[in-house]
Amino acid sequence: MKATLDGIIEFEQTELSIGSWGRASIERSAAGVDGAVRIDLGGRTRQIVQNGAVRAASRALLLATVDFLRNRQNGASHTMQTSAGEQFEELWIERIKVGHIEFAGSGASCQIEIDYVQLKNS
Repeated sequence: MKATLDGIIEFEQTELSIGSWGRASIERSAAGVDGAVRIDLGGRTRQIVQNGAVRAASRALLLATVDFLRNRQNGASHTMQTSAGEQFEELWIERIKVGHIEFAGSGASCQIEIDYVQLKNS
């Protein structure tokens, strides 16, 4: 399966782990009153972890792609789409982990893991 980030960077995806949406609440109680009040603050964020491979025609192009990816870790929101048609919007890149660069034939590749936080359900 393949995936793209912002329609620019293409991954050969091996695994996509999608967490569940979190909820937040506040609980308040008062002295001398039995019980408590819980206020639902609504849905929050969820974690998404993408494991895959990035490939390029040369080591220099691969390093440029990895640097471009690392520069996307800028606090802006991003969109990831899989070849199966799933689209995840409002993603914030929390961490990028790049594996060892391998050379095969005329190209280079590396394993990559990206941890996203999906900020809202679009």
